[in-house]
Amino acid sequence: MRNQFIGLSIVTCITLIAVSLYHPWVWWSFVVLAPILFIGISDIMDKKHTLRKNFPFLGMFRYIMEDLRPKIYQYFIESETDGAPINRMFRSIVYQRAKGALSTNPFGTKIDVYKDGYEWANHSIHPIDHHQLDPLPRVLIGSSDCKQPYSSSIFNVSAMSYGALSDRAIEALNGGAYKGGFAHNTGEGSISGYHTKHGGDLIWQIGTGYFGCRNKDGTFNDEMFKEKATQPQVKMIEIKLSQGAKPGHGGILPAVKNTKEIAAIRAVEPYTRVDSPPAHSAFNNPVELMEFVKKLRDLSGGKPVGFKLCVGNKLEFSDMCIAMQNTGIAPDFITVDGGEGGTGAAPLEFSNNIGMPLREGLAFVCDSLRGYDLKKEVKVIASGKILTGFHIFRAIALGADACYSARGMMLALGCIQALECNSNHCPTGIATQKQHLIKGLNVEDKISRVAKFHNETVKSFVEFMGATGADSLTKIKRHHVYRRISQEHIKTYAEIYPNIKVGEYV
Repeated sequence: MRNQFIGLSIVTCITLIAVSLYHPWVWWSFVVLAPILFIGISDIMDKKHTLRKNFPFLGMFRYIMEDLRPKIYQYFIESETDGAPINRMFRSIVYQRAKGALSTNPFGTKIDVYKDGYEWANHSIHPIDHHQLDPLPRVLIGSSDCKQPYSSSIFNVSAMSYGALSDRAIEALNGGAYKGGFAHNTGEGSISGYHTKHGGDLIWQIGTGYFGCRNKDGTFNDEMFKEKATQPQVKMIEIKLSQGAKPGHGGILPAVKNTKEIAAIRAVEPYTRVDSPPAHSAFNNPVELMEFVKKLRDLSGGKPVGFKLCVGNKLEFSDMCIAMQNTGIAPDFITVDGGEGGTGAAPLEFSNNIGMPLREGLAFVCDSLRGYDLKKEVKVIASGKILTGFHIFRAIALGADACYSARGMMLALGCIQALECNSNHCPTGIATQKQHLIKGLNVEDKISRVAKFHNETVKSFVEFMGATGADSLTKIKRHHVYRRISQEHIKTYAEIYPNIKVGEYV
C-alpha cells in the first residue's frame, strides 16, 4: 500500500496539473488533495506506528475508529443493563433524580430476575407509610473517646481530590453537600479554597502522601494538620490505608493535572506526576495505627477519626481489632471500599484483580468488629457503586451505618462516563484541569443537581425501608436481602454471610 500510495499520488498530481492548464478551476481540487498528501507523507515517515507507515492515510482511520468505539457502543449498541462500569439504567436514574425529572419506570423491570446473582428484598404485608419515617435519617459517629461526634447523613460524597477533579466540580460537590445537609470527603489531595467556599461539611482524608500536612521530606507534620483539622468546617478525619480503585498502590495524579495551584496545596513540584507511597510512614503496625488515630483525634480537638481500606489479608484486619482491644483505642469509624474500583486512575491489574469486593469486605469487617465486641464503638461506612436506595439498603443490611458515593455524585454533576478521567480531556469539565473545558460547568446548576440526587436517593431508600416493614436503620438485617444463587436456589444474606455473635472472638 505504501508504494501504491506513492505511485497513485504522483500520477494524480501530474494528471491534475495537466488538466488544470486547460481548465484552471481544477486547481481547486488541491484543496482536498493537499491535506491527503500531507497526511500520507507524514505516515510514510512515521517511525512509531507500523500500520500508518504501511497504509498511508488509510491507517489513521484505525485510530479514529478506536477512539469512537466506546462512544458508538454507549449510545447505539449497549442495552439498559449491560453497560460498564455503570450501566445505562443506573446512569439514567441518577440523571433523573439530579434534575428532579420523572424517575419512575413503565412496563416492568428490565432486569432478568431469573439470572444468577439477581438480588431483591421482600416487602411486608404490613408496610409502613414512608411519610411516618424520618425523611433524612442520620447516624451519630463518635466513640466514647470522641469529644465532637458528628451527626452524619447516611449518604455522602466519597473521596475525590481537587486535582483529580476540577475546581468547579469541587465547588459544586461542596455546595451540594451544604444545600442537602450531607458530608463531602476531600480525597487525599487536601483542603482547598474550593472545598470551603460554600460551607459544606468536610471529611478530611489523610493519605500516604500527607498532602496539606507534610514536611518537605514527605513525612507527617503535626502543626499543619492541627491548623486545618480544627477548622469548624472539618467534621471528621479519615486516614486512607487503601482504596478500592488500586488497593496496595498509592494515589496517582498525572503531571498534566498537577497545576501550580494544586502543587502548592499539596506541597509538591508542579507539572510532575505525583505518586503517593503505597504505605504510611507515620506508623508501621496495627498498634502504631491506633496510636496515630488517637494522635489525630487529640490534635483535632476530639473530632471523629477513622480509616479507610479495601479489605485484603483478613488476618491483618483481625490484628487491627486485637490492637484496638489491647490499646483501648478504637477508631470512630471504618470506611470499607470495594475492590471493584472507583473514580481514581489505576493500573488495569489493580482495578480488575486485587482487593476484596464491597459486599464480602463489608460483611467481613462488620462481623470482625462484632466478634471482637467493637461494633458498638466503631461505625462503618460502605463505599463502592452505591447509586440507589436499594444499594444503601443492601449495605446497611450487611452492617454498614452509612454510605459514600463517588461515581453517583460525578454523574449528578453531569458526567457522561466518557472514561477520560485520567487523561485530562474530560468533556464535561469535571475530571480535568483544562480551563476551556471547565468553563462549561455551571456551579450553581450543579450544586442543585448534587443536592437533589442526594435527597431523592435517600427518599427512595426510606420508601424502600418502609415497604419492608422496618421503621429504623437498626431494624434492617441480612435476612431482608435475597440473592439468586442458581435457577433452583435462593439464599438470604443471613445464609450467605452468617452473623457472628457479639464477643465470639474475645
